[in-house]
Amino acid sequence: MEKIIITATAESIDQVKELLAAGVDRIYVGEEDYGLRLPHNFTYEELRQIAELVHDAGKELTVACNALMHQDMMDNIKPFLDLMKEIKVDYLVVGDAGVFYVNKRDGYNFKLIYDTSVFVTSSRQVNFWGQHGAVETVLAREIPSAELFKLSENLEFPAEILVYGASVIHHSKRPLLQNYYNFTHIDDAKTRERGLFLAEPSDPESHYSIYEDKHGTHIFINNDIDMMTKLTELVDHNFTHWKLDGIYCPGHNFVEIAKIFVEVRRLMEAGQFTQDQAFLFDEQIRKLHPAGRGLDTGFYEFDPNTVK
Repeated sequence: MEKIIITATAESIDQVKELLAAGVDRIYVGEEDYGLRLPHNFTYEELRQIAELVHDAGKELTVACNALMHQDMMDNIKPFLDLMKEIKVDYLVVGDAGVFYVNKRDGYNFKLIYDTSVFVTSSRQVNFWGQHGAVETVLAREIPSAELFKLSENLEFPAEILVYGASVIHHSKRPLLQNYYNFTHIDDAKTRERGLFLAEPSDPESHYSIYEDKHGTHIFINNDIDMMTKLTELVDHNFTHWKLDGIYCPGHNFVEIAKIFVEVRRLMEAGQFTQDQAFLFDEQIRKLHPAGRGLDTGFYEFDPNTVK
């Protein structure tokens, strides 16, 4: 079995400390100018503190640089990249080919993880970005298990998979919420903390979380992802890079969920993990998960023919 690597987002310096103590391998953070869909936007000084904490613990730091770049952002990216060099970031998460170019042209030579959230759906894409400088690629969430298993047979580079947390399904650079407010003459907050969601007219139970920030509008899938009962299958097909995203699971509960996944890894490595345990751990996660937010396995059990 390949080594299981667990990456977890963090919303505060205190949570970074808790997650490191819990046993995660990589801490995932970022700031407001170049990082998308983060539980918290840290200042440069805070990123310095986090880098020191992570490296002192012998763990790795991953920083988000996955914004959709316009030319002015690329023109002004150098101070951010200089900070990444200063704090010795282990991985930079990138969604724009321009950052690949600058990384090589200017001799930064960061280890890059390619992440566009919804685009990478084949081994050819993973291998393409690997051949062009990515040490890892983040898979789209909308891949049924039948296609995942086929995909795994041809991977030449590691692929990260979301095993817990909210999953974005649409991002627009346009201020869609503000445009709606202007049209309806509503004066309301647009932030993630406001807790806004979309519902389909034909399905009043649907709950697509939505918020707006300086990068545009972000819409998330109806239910959050929980792959606990599928982890054995994923590991059997060499999907051993696990991502835990706490953007909609704040505070200590997210740390407790991370501890569960760390314990599952320990049991797997010892050859002691069973499916009965998976269902018990799944029940614990559901108790820790925020009330009012559903959990399921996303597209995992879908028929590939229904996913276009």
